[in-house]
Amino acid sequence: MSEKMELRVGKKGEIYTTHEVREKVGIMPGGKVLASIRGHELVVQPKLTALSLLEKPRINVEPLRLEELSKLRKELAERLEAR
Repeated sequence: MSEKMELRVGKKGEIYTTHEVREKVGIMPGGKVLASIRGHELVVQPKLTALSLLEKPRINVEPLRLEELSKLRKELAERLEAR
């Protein structure tokens, strides 16, 4: 479901958002955004930063034990050598 909000366009073509819009999509003051064109639509989304990626929820999986990691590394090395 998408919301539609009316925004203002300045004399030089600047698009002004509201605090509500920026808060909902995660655009921070001084941050950067990515813009893409889809047909006749302009899509603006926050550019991910290292900090924003660290703040994302993590997948709930058990960490690998040392033995499991060693086994996986050995299997990967064997596959790479076989190429």
